[in-house]
Amino acid sequence: MLHSVLMIIHFFCAAAIVALVLLQRGKGAEAGAGFGAGASGTVFGARGASTALSRATAILAALFMITSLSLTYVGTRKSAPASSLLDQLSQQPAAPAPGVPPPAAPAAPAAPGALAPAAPASSASGAAVEQGAPQRGAAPPAPDAPPGSK
Repeated sequence: MLHSVLMIIHFFCAAAIVALVLLQRGKGAEAGAGFGAGASGTVFGARGASTALSRATAILAALFMITSLSLTYVGTRKSAPASSLLDQLSQQPAAPAPGVPPPAAPAAPAAPGALAPAAPASSASGAAVEQGAPQRGAAPPAPDAPPGSK
């Protein structure tokens, strides 16, 4: 809420500063006054609008800087906790379906440097394990000869 209000004030300050700067006469405008171009400056009086417009520009510039610093402070504060329903649901762990047992916890990994368990000598049907089949956790067999040498 505060961020939105500050943004609106900031936007109007920026637009007003641009408008006021465009309304002011430049420093080179006095050079044309000797040729009759200065008559349009008498709308605001003999001194013209330079003091009123300059003062208004300075006030709006100060307000613009204050809103800039305020927006920086508001933007860096810790955000509020999730308030929408979807945010709250995404933060909660999913509940298991009713009637379905939870999955079993995985076995603890073996300690580094520990040997892998040896494969059984025979399978459940009594057949021997193949000699060339890689065992789980075992290193791959080393080649007999380097490739390319025959």
